[in-house]
Amino acid sequence: MSTNAGLLAGPNKGYRRLFAAGLINGIGDRFSSIAMLALVLQLTGSGMAVGISLGVRVLPYLFMAPLGGLLAGRLPRTTIMMAVDFLRVPVALSLLWVDGEHMLWLVYAGSFVMAAGEAIYSPVRKSSIPLLAAPEELLRINGLEQLLNGCVLILGAFAGGMVSLYFGPDMAFVMNAVSFLAAGLLIRGIQYPEQALDGDRDRESALHTEGGNPTLGLSVQSTRRRALRTVLGGSLALQVVLCYELLVPVINGWDNVLISVYAVQIFHAGDSGVGAFYAALGIGLSLSVFAERLFRKRLLAVALGGLLLEGILLMMISGSGHFATAFMLYILLSLAGGTGNACLDTLVMRETPPALQPAVFGLLAAVSGTLLGLSMFGAGWLLDVVEPRMLGFAGGAGFAAIALLLGGYYLLRSQWNKRNKESRPE
Repeated sequence: MSTNAGLLAGPNKGYRRLFAAGLINGIGDRFSSIAMLALVLQLTGSGMAVGISLGVRVLPYLFMAPLGGLLAGRLPRTTIMMAVDFLRVPVALSLLWVDGEHMLWLVYAGSFVMAAGEAIYSPVRKSSIPLLAAPEELLRINGLEQLLNGCVLILGAFAGGMVSLYFGPDMAFVMNAVSFLAAGLLIRGIQYPEQALDGDRDRESALHTEGGNPTLGLSVQSTRRRALRTVLGGSLALQVVLCYELLVPVINGWDNVLISVYAVQIFHAGDSGVGAFYAALGIGLSLSVFAERLFRKRLLAVALGGLLLEGILLMMISGSGHFATAFMLYILLSLAGGTGNACLDTLVMRETPPALQPAVFGLLAAVSGTLLGLSMFGAGWLLDVVEPRMLGFAGGAGFAAIALLLGGYYLLRSQWNKRNKESRPE
C-alpha cells in the first residue's frame, strides 16, 4: 500500500509544488488571521470590531470567486496564482503600520484584500488539479487536499497563536508576507503536461464556436453560461452537488460559531479549549486522507452518507457532558466531512469539462462562502434567543435532513430518467 509521502514523491511533480504552495500559503494566512484578531482586540476590546474583521473576509467571495473562474479561462493558471500571491505580500506588510485604533481601517482593508485574493486563488487552484493528475488519481489527490486543510488548521492555528503571543502580531504579519512570496515562487515552477493544456485549449476554443455560426452575436460569456447550463442539466450528480452547496453552508456557519461557544460557555475550557476543538477538526481532516482508499465508487452516496453522519455527530456533541467526549466526536465529525468533501470535489472534476471547471469552482466558492458568512452572522443573532445546545441539535438535525432530502431526490430522479430512457423508441 502506497503512503501519502510516496504519492507526493511520485510522478505528480506539478501537484507536489501545488501542495507545498498551498500548505505554506495556508499556514501563513492563519498566522495573519490570528494576529489580526489579537490586534483588533488589543486596540479596541470590542467584540463588534472582531465581528467586522471576520465579516469583511467573507464578502469578497460573492464577487471575486466567479472572477477567478473567468480569469482562469483567459490567462495561464500559474500566472494568476503567482500574481495573487505576490500582490498580497505588500498588503500583509502594510499591517505593520497599524499603531492605534485610528488605523483600524487598515486592518479591515487588508483583511478584505487578502480574502479577495484567496477568493480568486481558490477556484483557479482547484481547477489546476485535474491538469496535474490522471483521472484515476483524482480521489487520492482530493484526499491529500483534506490532509493539507488539516495540517493548515493544526499547524497554522497553533503556531500562529504562539508567534503572536511571544513575538507580537508584527512578526506574524512578516511571516505571512514571506509565506506568500515563497508560495508564489513554488507556483512559478509548475509545468502542466502539454497534452492537458492542449485538451484545455481545445475545449475552450470549442466554447467560442459552440452552437454553430459565431456571427450570431453570442458573447463568449453567454456561450460559456449556456454550456454550463447544458453540463448541469445533463449531470444529476452535479445538480446534487450544487444543491449541497446551497443548503449545507446555511447551517454550517452555526457549527463554526458553536465551537467557540461550547469550549468557553459549556465546558468552561477557555481559549485552550477553543484551540483543542480546532485541533480536533484538523486531526479529523488529516485522517480523512486514508478514507479514500475505502471509498472509490459511489462517491455521491459516500458524500451524502458522510453528511448524514455529521448531522448525527453534531446532535451527539450538543448533548455531550464531557470535554474529552466532545473532542473525540469533533475528530469523527471532521473525518466524515473531509471524506465527503474529497468525494464531492472528485465528482465535480470528473463530471465537468476542464474548460468549464474554473467557472464551476468559482460559482461553488461564491455560493458557499457567501452563505457561510451569512450563516455565521445569523448564528450570533440566534444565540441571543436560543440555548447553544438546542441550536447545535437543530443544526445536526438540519444536516441529517439535507442528506436524506438530496439522497431521495437523486434516487427519484434516477428512476425517472431511467423510465424515460426505456420509454423512448429505438
